[in-house]
Amino acid sequence: MAQEPWWKKAVIYQIYPRSFMDSNGDGIGDLRGVIEKLDYLSWLGVDAIWLSPVYKSPNDDNGYDISDYTNIMDEFGTMEDMDELIVKAEEKGIHIIMDMVFNHTSDEHQWFVESRKSKDNPYRDYYIWRDPVDGHEPNELGSVFSGSAWEFDEETGQYFLHFYSKRQPDLNWENENVRKGMADVVKFWLDRGVYGFRLDVIEMLGKVPDEMIGANGPKLHDYIKELYEDGFNSTGKGEEIVTIGECWSADIDIASKYTNPENKELSMVFQFEHSSLDEVPGKGKWELAPLKLQALKDVFEKWQIRYDKGWNALFWDNHDLPRIVSRFGNDKEYRVESAKMLALLLHGMKGTPFIFQGEEIGMTNVAFDTIDKYKDIEIINMYNEKINQGISHEKIMESIYAKGRDNARTPMQWDNSNNAGFTTGTPWIDVNTNFSSINVKKDIEETNSVLHFYRNLIRIRKNDVCIQKGNYQSMMKDDEDVFAYTRTFEDMKILVVCNFHNCTKDININMDTKEVLISNYDNEKIDLRNLKLRPYEAIMCRI
Repeated sequence: MAQEPWWKKAVIYQIYPRSFMDSNGDGIGDLRGVIEKLDYLSWLGVDAIWLSPVYKSPNDDNGYDISDYTNIMDEFGTMEDMDELIVKAEEKGIHIIMDMVFNHTSDEHQWFVESRKSKDNPYRDYYIWRDPVDGHEPNELGSVFSGSAWEFDEETGQYFLHFYSKRQPDLNWENENVRKGMADVVKFWLDRGVYGFRLDVIEMLGKVPDEMIGANGPKLHDYIKELYEDGFNSTGKGEEIVTIGECWSADIDIASKYTNPENKELSMVFQFEHSSLDEVPGKGKWELAPLKLQALKDVFEKWQIRYDKGWNALFWDNHDLPRIVSRFGNDKEYRVESAKMLALLLHGMKGTPFIFQGEEIGMTNVAFDTIDKYKDIEIINMYNEKINQGISHEKIMESIYAKGRDNARTPMQWDNSNNAGFTTGTPWIDVNTNFSSINVKKDIEETNSVLHFYRNLIRIRKNDVCIQKGNYQSMMKDDEDVFAYTRTFEDMKILVVCNFHNCTKDININMDTKEVLISNYDNEKIDLRNLKLRPYEAIMCRI
């Protein structure tokens, strides 16, 4: 029987380098800062680091606008630093996963610099250019970052396509040279010793702009299969190289096409169905709605049970999402309890868990008092657009406080010293003011902390085949406060029970406890037939 690939048993930790650790006092996190913290990550027990982009970039979208895929941004360090990080991480049993942006480049990438020079330039067809229609944009395609997805270029009198910032022109994947160039980028990094890639908005590669198609275009899977053959599998490591596609529009059928091992495309995808449950349907992420626990249960059950052709990527937080303890938990009086509950709920499921920096200490959303303190292009564009629509500053800020991407991007809170120990200089974005009470040093010293809870969860997952492979079954499906499920593998069974709200609950589960594996309250013995759940209480036990 073939051995399971390493990433099916792994826990992966995402680092947003700009906000992780600054080694030289310029206020910006860097690669040497990551190297400094490898002992911490090893102690935590993670198996891999997903590193948000560190390539050359003018930073219009914090590094997701790449001007050189095979070089390092000066603010982050040098290629020698990157090579040292790869080697030193491997020495500690930690693989490096690069964040790769294949849908678009920076407008400062050499391909685009050439492409915009003239209509007959050899690089013209590397991007998507169209003539004006009646003196206006070619069609009504919109940018994710507000406004039109078309930008007029005076030099040649045509529009170029950009589904994101106008400084992020979309690549034309119908061009064979583009596909070959990106496969070469993959090989470059595999040769340097990385073990995989997180693939930014990979679902957009097959776009057909003339037919108003963005995600999931007709040739998308052909492109990814080719990228697998010419890139991901170029070293012959096959499944050992983990590939994670960011797919905002993926349902189970779409995700299965990407991740069915027979198709030889991707290892897993980030799908975001659970991440849209607290927004008004059809209105986008900024229109807030209360989370219904029943809907969250249904989504997780569907992906745990029906998604049988692929492997789940389990996550709450990342650089694009607000802090989960502020979003679905209680970041005030029950911050510790609810952060642990949310961790246990997710890490008990089948799949590969991802932890975003700071999630393991229960970092919270931030509420800056002025719009000037925000750095994210999406926030700034949205704010200006809604102000022009006559929406009040107060209402817009309420949405930003809840959903803005900068919630995840404030500096990592290492200790209670100046700037949370992140930098000796002025941080590129303000530190959350609660760093004196929420930081790594404090959590290491307190054995009952959120951090020690995450560390224990990681240890339990690594040693328990039932959590790694067991089948998922929902329990108490109609309860509006309790999220409960079992995992079963051969003759082993694990029960997870989570009180999702600030209430007490008396419940009766007709089972006997063999062993309490982990709980966020003091629970040496548990009577499942007479269980009194305290606010945000979470239990994992063998039954």
